[in-house]
Amino acid sequence: MEAYSVLMSVYRKENPSYLEKSIESMLKQTAEPSDFVLVCDGPLTEELDAVVEKVKEERPDLFQIIRLPQCGGLGNALNTGIKYCRYDLIARMDSDDISLPDRCQKQLKCLEDSKTDMVSGTLLEFEGDISRIRSRRVLPETSGEIRRFARRRNPFNHPCIMYRKKAVEDAGGYRHCPWFEDYDLWTRMLMNGSEGYNLQEPLLYMRAGDGMYSRRGGLEYARKAVVFRYRLMRKGFSRPTDFIISAAGQICVSLMPNQLRKKFYKKALRK
Repeated sequence: MEAYSVLMSVYRKENPSYLEKSIESMLKQTAEPSDFVLVCDGPLTEELDAVVEKVKEERPDLFQIIRLPQCGGLGNALNTGIKYCRYDLIARMDSDDISLPDRCQKQLKCLEDSKTDMVSGTLLEFEGDISRIRSRRVLPETSGEIRRFARRRNPFNHPCIMYRKKAVEDAGGYRHCPWFEDYDLWTRMLMNGSEGYNLQEPLLYMRAGDGMYSRRGGLEYARKAVVFRYRLMRKGFSRPTDFIISAAGQICVSLMPNQLRKKFYKKALRK
């Protein structure tokens, strides 16, 4: 199978234990990575630094540690990291999630067989421990289904995406688009001719406590969501009806009380 890089970003508010488990899950892949780019987005805590230095010391041949002088946000950190990735295939990984052991092997095979530019899969959302699965995010499978779905909702699970570096760079990379950096990138890649695929089986355990739902609430989040969706319509990616339906739905969900929003996500937006 084709060699690939892992791309991860970490900042000072992350949990050192979660970071360690996240890295470990990628090192134990049945198809092992050949390169691991870890971007430190600004100064870290001593505990996080200890984890970073430990993995670098244990695998100096594998890890590239990129330290940014100040925290510039996820999009900026990933753009920087992509430049250092040695291989065209890049497996994205968040610093608090856990990949299933055969995640990358399945994605590599799919990319090889389908000739697509990006492949994600199903997320298992858990609270506390991976034995406590609360919901799963299953997305449309084929390229045509993905394009239709993307007019109103994010068509890929960013925490477990594997994509081609060239396709990302040809589309302009990540841009400053708080909360929607990934969605923004996918739409530009699709408009640039990239093809995508979503594996229907689980690839990753994602932490989904109350914090995940609270971050998707409030007036500011609703405002930025509406602006983002308006831009999708203006550039011709979505239609006016898509904008009206998705923006109205986003506003309603964002202004719900957090516990109600949590229930809505689990009942209406997850399986």
